[in-house]
Amino acid sequence: MTGPTHARVEKKRGVDVRVYDIILKKRRGYELSKDEIDFLITGFTSGDIPDYQMSAWLMAVFFQGMSVEETCNLTMAMVHSGESVDLSHIRDVKVDKHSTGGVGDKTTLVLAPLVAACGVPVAKMSGRGLGHTGGTLDKLESIPGFCVDLPKDEFIKAVNTIGIAVVGQTASIAPADKKLYALRDVTATVDSIPLIAGSICSKKLACGADAIVFDVKTGKGAFMKSEDDALCLAELMVDIVRGAGKRGAAVVSDMNQPLGYAVGNSLEVMEAIDTLRGEGPEDLRELCLSLGSLMLVLGGKAKNTEEARISLVNALKTGAALSKFADLISNQGGDVRVIDAADAVLPSARCLEAVPSVQSGYISEIDAEKIGVASMILGAGRRTKDDTIDPAAGIIVLKKLGDKVDEGEPLVMLHTNNWDTLEPAAELVMSSYKVSQDKPVVPQLIKQVIED
Repeated sequence: MTGPTHARVEKKRGVDVRVYDIILKKRRGYELSKDEIDFLITGFTSGDIPDYQMSAWLMAVFFQGMSVEETCNLTMAMVHSGESVDLSHIRDVKVDKHSTGGVGDKTTLVLAPLVAACGVPVAKMSGRGLGHTGGTLDKLESIPGFCVDLPKDEFIKAVNTIGIAVVGQTASIAPADKKLYALRDVTATVDSIPLIAGSICSKKLACGADAIVFDVKTGKGAFMKSEDDALCLAELMVDIVRGAGKRGAAVVSDMNQPLGYAVGNSLEVMEAIDTLRGEGPEDLRELCLSLGSLMLVLGGKAKNTEEARISLVNALKTGAALSKFADLISNQGGDVRVIDAADAVLPSARCLEAVPSVQSGYISEIDAEKIGVASMILGAGRRTKDDTIDPAAGIIVLKKLGDKVDEGEPLVMLHTNNWDTLEPAAELVMSSYKVSQDKPVVPQLIKQVIED
């Protein structure tokens, strides 16, 4: 019997291909060919394959998984579903960086100018925040005047002239991924490692970099709660990038507490500037040095990570990295006075409130995801993609894992322009902290490093 479910047929090299057969093959645990994956992605992107059939295939993948070769083929099919950015007119090796998202993760604001100051061109296309994770574009746009929508020729000119530019991704980048992710989101198939890897790598590869370094977060505030799963994802993404003929490396880093102390857009910009000045939090500095070392090696500016780290530390000490951030801001229309007078230039909140500890002891646990959600409630993030962000809203974390705290001493400081958000945010913060009488072992920041 042939009905609508069975009727999607296309001639591929003289053979009839049916979506039904592809779904059944994957459901039974067999590996799909490149032609079968190309057929699926092309048909789904064009609208020829309906959501209900693609949903069935996604569920089959969720339970049966995909091989590395299948995942590489899926990634490239999504890359080829839209425009790929040609960065060949930019001199030298272009090295991109991607983070799987976290709380207080302002790494790009420090890392991009730091790496560019050491001679590796940074042509970065970034995204916006959604949910409890922040977005690089939102953070940069908290700087008055900063423009993230440069035309392609100006984008390339900026990188060739000053070595750095950060812009938003266009809708034409990997449209298959956007359509597929929307379906994954409503079919409970988001947390499939091959599908996550394919989604991330398709956008990164379409953005034209020669090499990519991945920062895969693990812990309470990360999408990948398990370190083993985070390592699996990191290794798979590096394999995909290498399979596409690029160079890749990865770091698995801890997200059991916010990175640094600032959570929220303008607050994170201030902390990034402090870090570039050599005064920022140690965990943020260390993560940037670890990722930056890999980027310098991939970019051919250092023989190994030890040599690379020396160059990066020197760029911080001499002020070259901070100067490069000033170049980025100035070139993209931002108010460069923020470098020396951030408090006066950046938006600030009218309502500030401390959240006190209910007991004395040592901070033994922080649910970083709850901190991120509390920041979103205050106005620093989006529940939906259409929500408006308050750049001044956020949280300053005053106590981190292993810190001693006295009863009544502030754990965090809430920043908002909406008084009504203070109480629910404070309750969430209170529930995120645990205090014990014994000093805990603080998790190691850098869990794993996968070098090229």
